[in-house]
Amino acid sequence: MNLFDLHRGDGPLVVDVPHAGTHVPPALAARLTPAARAVPDTDWHVEKLCAFARDAGATLLVATHSRYVVDLNRDPSGAALYLGADNTELVPTRTFAGEPIWRDGEAPAAAEVAERRAVYFAPYHAALAAEVGRVRALHGHAVLLDGHSIRSEVPRFFAGRLPDLNLGTADGASCALPVAGCASAVLAGATGFGAVVNGRFKGGYVTRHYGRPDAGVHALQLEIAQRCYMDEAPPYPWDAARAAPLAALLARLVAALAAWRPA
Repeated sequence: MNLFDLHRGDGPLVVDVPHAGTHVPPALAARLTPAARAVPDTDWHVEKLCAFARDAGATLLVATHSRYVVDLNRDPSGAALYLGADNTELVPTRTFAGEPIWRDGEAPAAAEVAERRAVYFAPYHAALAAEVGRVRALHGHAVLLDGHSIRSEVPRFFAGRLPDLNLGTADGASCALPVAGCASAVLAGATGFGAVVNGRFKGGYVTRHYGRPDAGVHALQLEIAQRCYMDEAPPYPWDAARAAPLAALLARLVAALAAWRPA
């Protein structure tokens, strides 16, 4: 099975979706706990929410494999993204609910984690880096939108209910201020949705690694509360009627980011 699906666009915007994949190779799936076999921590249906980006001239990169195989949005060195918080690993060991992912004695050791980094993590990021470099060469700049979603309530990571739309720019380090302003203005102007910038989710590895505004690469993460477009209980069904207003908002966001140009 391909590690990712790639659609190349001709505009300056790249959209990547690293956590919507659900595939676990059979040999690894046999080692999962019953709680983990349903891959509950998937960014469900984000690839559907972002599918329109292809028609907007954006490049779209979507991972196919589950984050339980390897987490494409974690620092491959193992460094924590959020100091002092409960962080998940490059190869996660607990679900978001705190349950074991791997059966007793089946958690991957360091050598296996390194192998998964080489087999799964490295090719995805080679493709993402190549696409960011390609569009920057074409346009003189690139904008990278890293798309995610999560359940509205995950006590392991945050208290209470998450705002609907969570924009992260690594506290302003991953993109120029006008890019962040362009995105936040679209989100702030949306009827029926609440938004926050650099709240609990400031951006993961993708945002922090690729965002180099001085070099013309501007990266942002958007973390969406899943209640905005789906049923958060198993089997996690897509709700087309609920998703429609969100999809329209995301279309405006993508259009604004694709149209942005440096001064």
